[in-house]
Amino acid sequence: MPSPTARPARATTRFASNCPITIAPWREWELTSRTALIAFAEQHQIPIAKDKRGESPFSVDANLLHSSSEGKILEEPWDAPDEMVWQRTISPMDAKDEVTEITIEFERGDAVGINGERLSPATLLTKLNALGRENGIGRLDLVENRFVGMKSRGCYETPGGTILYVAHRAMESITLDREACHLKDSLMPRYAEIIYNGFWFAPERRMLQALIDESQASVTGTVRLKLYKGNTIVTGRQSPHSLYSMKHVTFEDDQGAYDQFDAQGFIKLNALRLRLGAMAGRRGGAL
Repeated sequence: MPSPTARPARATTRFASNCPITIAPWREWELTSRTALIAFAEQHQIPIAKDKRGESPFSVDANLLHSSSEGKILEEPWDAPDEMVWQRTISPMDAKDEVTEITIEFERGDAVGINGERLSPATLLTKLNALGRENGIGRLDLVENRFVGMKSRGCYETPGGTILYVAHRAMESITLDREACHLKDSLMPRYAEIIYNGFWFAPERRMLQALIDESQASVTGTVRLKLYKGNTIVTGRQSPHSLYSMKHVTFEDDQGAYDQFDAQGFIKLNALRLRLGAMAGRRGGAL
């Protein structure tokens, strides 16, 4: 870190207490570009990642789940990203020409094991990241809408998270009630938006979290998947809390489990408004 004398006056007088602070150079100091930031880092011996040409080709944010690359060579949305942009995945075209089959075990919505081996969350995600990488899974090139109003192009890599998402949805498909599932799906964009905009500790996030946690009470079981050249393919799912009834869904003789005649009144009632409209000479909403 630079000495206190290197900071502008407003940065040194803003905090009067001894509380821990976070210094944001781009907002608080006279640094107006990435070039200026790089020069500052070199002046103060702050190590930063560079490519072979000695330049910083793009910006990277990363954690265990995900990495995002933005800026500089990626700012033109028409230009295809150079292969060096991708750090956590290999191209699906270069992935091995061999299927990897795995199972993921869930308890109350949380992934707890792979192939029957119980793992900690961090270990499980690390293993899925490796499986996703070698199978070319988890790349995404998109233009997003930032909170401040502008659009930004980024190259995202979420190999383990992509596999986990597909598996979790498959587990929900046989354990969640239809309307509960639809309600959760309708709220997820709002939940994602809250977190994306930095409101993790906001009351609305905690309220939604309570609902989501409740929805996962029965999401327990095993999902089987095949990983192949960028694809995550569900091939089976089973759960002790499954709502799937073979007796009711079969196209063969259900031995009275489901009476097809029950649908007659349902169809008639739902079509009543259409029949009344037809009697009035209307087609759809027009005269």
